[in-house]
Amino acid sequence: MRRALLVGLLIALCCAVLGVPLVLRRFAMIGDGLSHTAFAAMSVALAVGWAPLAFALPVVTLASVTLLYLSDRGHLKGDGAIAMISTAAMAIGVAVASLSRGITADISSYLFGSILAISPEELTLTVLLSLTVLGVYLFSFNRIFAISFDEDFAKASGLGANFYRMLLAILTAITVVLGLRLVGALLIGGLIIFPSAGAMHLSHTYKGVVATAAGLAVAAMLGGLAASFYWDLPTGATVVIVNLCLYACCALVGRWRRA
Repeated sequence: MRRALLVGLLIALCCAVLGVPLVLRRFAMIGDGLSHTAFAAMSVALAVGWAPLAFALPVVTLASVTLLYLSDRGHLKGDGAIAMISTAAMAIGVAVASLSRGITADISSYLFGSILAISPEELTLTVLLSLTVLGVYLFSFNRIFAISFDEDFAKASGLGANFYRMLLAILTAITVVLGLRLVGALLIGGLIIFPSAGAMHLSHTYKGVVATAAGLAVAAMLGGLAASFYWDLPTGATVVIVNLCLYACCALVGRWRRA
């Protein structure tokens, strides 16, 4: 539980702060697309005996960059590119899992989440990468804010909009891969969308939304872990359900304020 608490809080914070610019850019579903890609990469890694996280990180990062390229220059825009890559990746993952023997339990832990079974090596890697993601995000906060609201103005101002768009995609890819141990490939999108969407009902400034999203993510993680422990529920699903409940409360408060 101590490992789960540490890893869960760090991943929840990464998902929350990255979710705000992704939601603002209408690219929030990238979490689902990348999670399916990560599932496929981990299926292949387990089948051939490689380290799943080490193999999945570069693969998912490449997929994230490819999504940006398809969205900018390809014929498929946004959700179309995400749907294509996520569906193809999930099909590959399922096919590899069905052809391999003895990896069903490991595959299930990445498909549905199994944070209580995290190993010391995974703990160390997750903590280091999560802190790196948070540090890079905070260092680039103002420029990510600029490309989230007005990318054309950011380009005209010489802020390196293309570089920071790429950076945001890479940070999201790393966070998605790390989050698979927490909630699994099928639910990671909830950690990205719910806190940021709920925060937008409570705050009307970018910094306020980011801070509120982080607070909601931490609260949902603590509540989800506690509920899953005492009621013997799946950890990942419980965390997402708590996120959903908090979002509903935020939506009600926001509606009450506007009335």
